[in-house]
Amino acid sequence: MLKRILNSFNYAISGIMHCFRTQRNMRIHFTMAIIAVMMGVLLNITKSEMLILVLAIFFVLFAEMVNTTVEALVDMVTKEYHPLAKTAKNIAAGAVLIASLCALIVGYIIFFDKIIRFSSFSLNYVRSLPIYVTLASLVVVFLAVVMIKSGNSRGTYLRGGLPSGHTALAFALFTSVAFVSKEPITTTFGAIMALLVAESRMESGIHSFMEVLLGAIIGVLLTVVMYQASTLLFA
Repeated sequence: MLKRILNSFNYAISGIMHCFRTQRNMRIHFTMAIIAVMMGVLLNITKSEMLILVLAIFFVLFAEMVNTTVEALVDMVTKEYHPLAKTAKNIAAGAVLIASLCALIVGYIIFFDKIIRFSSFSLNYVRSLPIYVTLASLVVVFLAVVMIKSGNSRGTYLRGGLPSGHTALAFALFTSVAFVSKEPITTTFGAIMALLVAESRMESGIHSFMEVLLGAIIGVLLTVVMYQASTLLFA
């Protein structure tokens, strides 16, 4: 009896790991889930908010696994094009999209006000800094990307390779907007535009998810460092 139960758990974990290894979207969902939970801890969200956040995360992961199952079953039944096969896959993908939008709305409601309150003091202070700090941040990010790209052989300086330069600059610009903007809605649109740039680099096949993720991290971190350094210099 115990052996059957353990085998059931092993089969279930094997299914999760197979989905993680083979599905790029599943890896993206896992990465975003980790970031969301860490933000929840850092921003000290309530127990109820954390519960809602975790439910939204698992809802997305569940939908992605169902989508993978539907695709596998359809491919097993037929390798030829069939309208019903296409419909089944599209509906399953639509379920993932709905779950992801739900999680996005939940995250927005939980985090937005807390992030604004958490950063309001530093934002007001940073607005008094010289305007060239934004330009300097973009230059630093660009130079860092070129230096890193010079160390690997894949792609060119302007296309492909590790990391994604376009994504790095997009997220650097978004971070600068977050620091200097007086309107929260402007920061939100800046984040959306940066995410669209990252998504376009992956969808076009120019960059992998890890290359785009590293570019985003470089853009955000270096820009934050530049602004924090400026606050010390001009304090």
